[in-house]
Amino acid sequence: MEIEELSELVRLHGKALYGFCYKLAGNKADADDLYQETFLKAVELRHRMDADRNAKGFLVAIAIRLRKNSRRKWAWRRRIAPTAAFDEAAGGNAATNATVALEHEVLSRELRGAVQAAVDGLEDKLKIPLYMHYTADMSIDEIAAALRIPSGTVKSRLHKARMKMKKRLEVETR
Repeated sequence: MEIEELSELVRLHGKALYGFCYKLAGNKADADDLYQETFLKAVELRHRMDADRNAKGFLVAIAIRLRKNSRRKWAWRRRIAPTAAFDEAAGGNAATNATVALEHEVLSRELRGAVQAAVDGLEDKLKIPLYMHYTADMSIDEIAAALRIPSGTVKSRLHKARMKMKKRLEVETR
């Protein structure tokens, strides 16, 4: 695969991959870094990539491996030299005059927060296929190829993830 073909992949799959990186990383700064590192690694590995065989899956698999390596390094560094956790200040939106719009925004944020908390509570083996399916718009077969697992396992993990999220969200709404 040549550099020109890789730039075409960025054009075709860049948006979906960035959405996946954002969900995986959890914030914009880390997502930007992961997205950039993914394509840098793709440039290094371009000789192993075949654009006709699930290129998006190949890119997502790179992002997953980079994220796992990053988390592993972070955990290792934290064991060696523990650091204090810093809470990010929540950013506010511009005030709205319409009460209905404000209520809708608050409820929407609350719902997104509840769903995100339910997803964050999942283990990685359930969370990653869920993000791949819903944020990177990957099919079951593409996910299976990227993760190197059978498609039945992907279906099972997606089902388990949905059921666990459903239970958590039902408990929160009661």
